[in-house]
Order: sequence, then C-alpha cells, then structure tokens
Amino acid sequence: MSVLVINAGSSSLKIALFSEDASGAGLRRSLRAFVDYHDAPTRLCLWSDDDRLLDEQTLPDGPERLTAALARVLSECDRCLAGDPLVAVGHRVVHGGADFAAPVRIDAAHLYALEALTPLAPQHQPHNLAGVHVIEQLRPGVAQVACFDTAFHRSQPRLAQRFALPRDSFDAGLRRYGFHGLSYEYVAGRLAKLDPAAAGGRVVVAHLGHGASLCALSNGRSIATSMGFSTLDGLMMGTRCGALDPGVLLYWLQQAGRTVAEVADTLYNRSGLLGVSGLSDDMRVLLASDTPAAAEAVALFVYRCVQEIGAMVAVLGGLDALVFTGGIGEHAAPIRERIVEAVAWLGLVLDTDANAVDARCISTVESRARAWVIPTDEELQIAMHCRRLG
Repeated sequence: MSVLVINAGSSSLKIALFSEDASGAGLRRSLRAFVDYHDAPTRLCLWSDDDRLLDEQTLPDGPERLTAALARVLSECDRCLAGDPLVAVGHRVVHGGADFAAPVRIDAAHLYALEALTPLAPQHQPHNLAGVHVIEQLRPGVAQVACFDTAFHRSQPRLAQRFALPRDSFDAGLRRYGFHGLSYEYVAGRLAKLDPAAAGGRVVVAHLGHGASLCALSNGRSIATSMGFSTLDGLMMGTRCGALDPGVLLYWLQQAGRTVAEVADTLYNRSGLLGVSGLSDDMRVLLASDTPAAAEAVALFVYRCVQEIGAMVAVLGGLDALVFTGGIGEHAAPIRERIVEAVAWLGLVLDTDANAVDARCISTVESRARAWVIPTDEELQIAMHCRRLG
C-alpha cells in the first residue's frame, strides 16, 4: 500500500510518499518533497528515503506553481513505485467544522462543504483544498482523503467548546474548534510509547511554531485547547495576535475607521512576533537580535505560553508531563528553558544539558512532572489515517 500525503499551507508545501514496510506492520517514508514559498525563485526539492537530494527545480509563479510541483512529485512517485499503484492521496485540511469528526474520502459534497468553511480559516483552507483539485486533474479517479486539524478536539466536553454567546450561536457553528489536531494526535501516540505512565495521565502539549497552540490531554484525549473558533485565538504566533479583547476590533472599526479587510490583515499578517518586534516573525532571528523590541517580542511569547499552560493545568487538575513540539518547540532551547523555569511550581526541573542538545527528555530524574521534546510528523499521521480507511 502506497499513500501520497500533501500538506499544503500558505507559506510552504510538504509532500511525502509512504509505503508499507517489509513486515507490513508499519509505514516507511520513501520520498519527500518541500517547497518554501518565501524563496525567490520558488524551488521544489525532492529527497529519497535516505535523504539523498534527487532533484531541485524552479517552479513557475502563480496558480501553476502547485500544479507543476505535484506533477513532478507524481512523476517521481511513479518511478519510485515501479508499477505499483498509488492507493490514495491524503490531505491535511485545517478546518473540518462541526460535521467532520474523522477523516473522510473526499467526494463532491464533502468538497463543497469544506470550501464553505474557508471564512473560518482563510489563510489555510484554500491552500489545503487546492491540492485536492490539482490531484483530481492530474490523477482522476485516485482516492483522496481529507484529514482534519479540528477532528482531534471533537472529544472535548461541550462546555470547553462553548462561548458565552446567545444560545443559538453554538448550533450556528460559533464554537471553539481547536487546531493542530493532527500534530497533537501524533504526539499523543509517541508519548504513549516513550512515557506510558504520563501519557495515561495529565499532559499539556505545546505546539510552538509559526502557528502556536496548547492542548490539554487527559488519558490521550483532548479536553481543552488554546485555539478556538479560528486560528487567531490563544497564543501569540509568528504574525497572528492570539487572544484579543473584542473591544479592540470594535474600536478599530467604529472609532479608528479601519475596514474589515484592514483589520483582518493586521490580525493575521502583521501582529504576533512580527508586529511586536517590528523585525521578523522568525524566532531564530529574534533570539539572535540585540534590539529591545525583539527581546520584548520573545518575552511576550514566553509570557503568553506560561499563562495558557496555567489554564490548561487548571482544567486537568495537575500535570504529569509537558511536551514541546513544532519548529520552535523542537529547536529553540532558550524558549523551552524560559517556559519550564517559569512553571517550575508544577514540579518541573529542567535538565539544562539535555535541553541544550534538544534531547527527548529534558527534565531531571528528580522532576515530579516530566518535560519532553517530541518532533511532530503530521504527514505520517495522515498516512496512517489513509491506511485505516483502506
């Protein structure tokens, strides 16, 4: 069984081909590809399963870019599979709304319903679904599967999903959906193997990257998360503001004379680390900078993480493990150090040497709660879902 996974976002495109291993018990990555849309010119890079660079080519600008990238990847898949069929193509879809609580094989009705959710995730949903359309053109008839970032959080109790809005708003879809669910699902599975005692208890997972959120896991199930109705809520992010007093929006619209489009652009593209620092949305750049504004942006990011960890622990009633994942969570040792030290009251004791080298366990043996660094793998999680659907 071979599955192609497409993780199409606003700033990058990640693709991976998975095939069953020799035992038939698991999946191995046999090909991967990456496109960074920030590059100029935009290039597609292809690697083999042993990380050999197979190809690097420049992509055209505009809508043809995705088609060209997927056509080249499919060609390489055919060569790699040597005649074996591609069974399915799995897609990361950020928003599944209230109706999609599990992965589905995409049909015309599903696609229509998912496109209707675009206003809830305008930075992500169009890119996610564009891959579906391109695959339908390039490989008509191949099964396509949508895997949702919101689905993992459908296990949350009703109270965790509600806003204090008029009663009919919940049924109208105004609720806390939560995101990064594919990442949390994968990390929960990995933690169950690394630290089964903690995984069966009270865990906070910090998915810290350009987009950032927290999830409270009780026995591996999501019971609370920092993101809500949209990907704007919760933690401070690369260019997104995180939690914000709604009065700010009313002020901008009613008193400051801003348009809805201007407000949306500020919230999604000009806030967060970029907005506070005035320098960059990249944590690596900010940590290397000696400007006061960069230092303030980093400090605010840590402060908001610590605040929200406290909220997650309150819901859980305690903490058995804190897990870091995502680009910042996996690679920014200074950020992890500052967060763990700030929540030391939870019984966490940082192993500074382990943290400095991005070790898996970064807490000491004396620590009452454990701290972990677990690299996420959304593409593998999607492939596993496709395999289960057959």
